[in-house]
Amino acid sequence: MSPVALMLGLKTLWVLAFSSLSNTLAVNNSGRWWGIINVASSTNLLTDSKNVQLVLDPSLQLLSRKQRKLIRQNPGILHSISSGLQSAIKECKWQFRNRRWNCPTMPGPNIFGKIVNRGCRETAFIFAITSAGVTHSVARSCSEGSIESCTCDYRRRGPGGPDWHWGGCSDNVDFGRVFGREFVDSNEKGRDLRFLMNLHNNEAGRLTVFTEMRQECKCHGMSGSCTVKTCWMRLPTFRTVGDFLKDRFDGASRVIYGNKGSNRASRVELHHLEPENPAHKPPSPHDLVYFEKSPNFCTYSGKTGTAGTAGRSCNSSSPALDGCELLCCGRGYRTRTQQVTERCNCTFHWCCHVSCLNCTNMQVLHECL
Repeated sequence: MSPVALMLGLKTLWVLAFSSLSNTLAVNNSGRWWGIINVASSTNLLTDSKNVQLVLDPSLQLLSRKQRKLIRQNPGILHSISSGLQSAIKECKWQFRNRRWNCPTMPGPNIFGKIVNRGCRETAFIFAITSAGVTHSVARSCSEGSIESCTCDYRRRGPGGPDWHWGGCSDNVDFGRVFGREFVDSNEKGRDLRFLMNLHNNEAGRLTVFTEMRQECKCHGMSGSCTVKTCWMRLPTFRTVGDFLKDRFDGASRVIYGNKGSNRASRVELHHLEPENPAHKPPSPHDLVYFEKSPNFCTYSGKTGTAGTAGRSCNSSSPALDGCELLCCGRGYRTRTQQVTERCNCTFHWCCHVSCLNCTNMQVLHECL
């Protein structure tokens, strides 16, 4: 082998090793803030408006220095972040309740498990929905007066249309989006494919909240007439956000690492995401992106952290993803009956009492083998 070929080979090995190391670092840091999920119920939190002793809570040690600084600068925002994360987890579980991967979580800082170590579709959704959760919750908390550093968005004031005008208290989605970018993206460091993927999906989540804002109005006039309306901008329900991101999950774009060359003035390489299939369009800012095939969610694997579908409830009459044939991955299922007691025949008595009977029924359940 010639010296030139040897040097090129060594350089290639060094680049691959560096890329692997940077990916590992990204895995270790990305999503660490999810560990503050239970911070709102912690007894270690002080109610001091300056949040002076928030660092007493062990979970806050998972945050970067910048993230802790942002919390200190915005009194009241920590509970909003935690609430947004809880909403994101709840929505993730609901959206994937009938899928082989049903968004399982676990106690501890790594609440989503090992799946986030992979650059697959499921990881893309996790980053997007948690980022959206923070933006949504912070924007709503601003308009509710729960955060000292922000209020309603009062920029929309005055004339709006022939029979309505801007007023009221618009949800401050701009503050939520800017804060979300500063807080959520702060642990994403590097220039590798995983870094670009995480940043893209984080922004896709925030953008979904922003673009789904809707105008809400209240009528004014004599005897209930609607002579004039006062209108403001209202956040979408988080279910709406989850539905849109789930659609983006189903149509996610598989991407590769692109390089547009370098900026001569700054000598900085311009990195971007390109579709793996050149015939496909580049992903839009709203799209979710991934670069790695999803693991097999049918069986348990300690390596990938997948729980498998054994023991999951399935629908024996459904041909869809929740059906026993697909959800059980062809392994079959068992059927059992159980006695279920529920409240029924409820009656409202004025004022103010509700009485119900207890009804017992036999319920047929199907579980994957």
